[in-house]
Amino acid sequence: MLLLDVDGPLNPYHADPDSRPATYRPYRAEPAWAPGPVEVWLDAAHGEALRALPFDLVWATTWQACANRWIAPALGLPPLPFVPLPGPAVWRPDDTCPKTWPLVDRAAGRPFAWVDDDIGEADRAYVAAHHPGPALLHRVHPGRGLVAADFEALAVWADGLR
Repeated sequence: MLLLDVDGPLNPYHADPDSRPATYRPYRAEPAWAPGPVEVWLDAAHGEALRALPFDLVWATTWQACANRWIAPALGLPPLPFVPLPGPAVWRPDDTCPKTWPLVDRAAGRPFAWVDDDIGEADRAYVAAHHPGPALLHRVHPGRGLVAADFEALAVWADGLR
């Protein structure tokens, strides 16, 4: 299972507009959680690259179901399941990302890779202590987004499970 965040890995929201790769295009989205339209930058080729990986894709994003309406079509992805996340993104007292506990619960001991820009040492420690199966927590810089090396690292990790 590949647990996939939107903002950071797919939408490099911290990228300098002048240095964003030419393959990224702006998309206008109107997710239910936003007070109005938002602009996201997506690389349509990421959809094919994600589908080529040997994972079941699952949204792990605050976009939740909105990712299927606004992000998946732009990437050529089918609607994906998503992990329901608790209310406002509030960091936990143990300094884990608000997504960490629900993602470990969703994995239920199965191998998973998680791609996000908010992964830190507290998340790695929590997963190591509470998830009995293999897990790859792959942090992506929010100014860069996913690049070829990230897709390669995910494929190599998955191949190592076989």
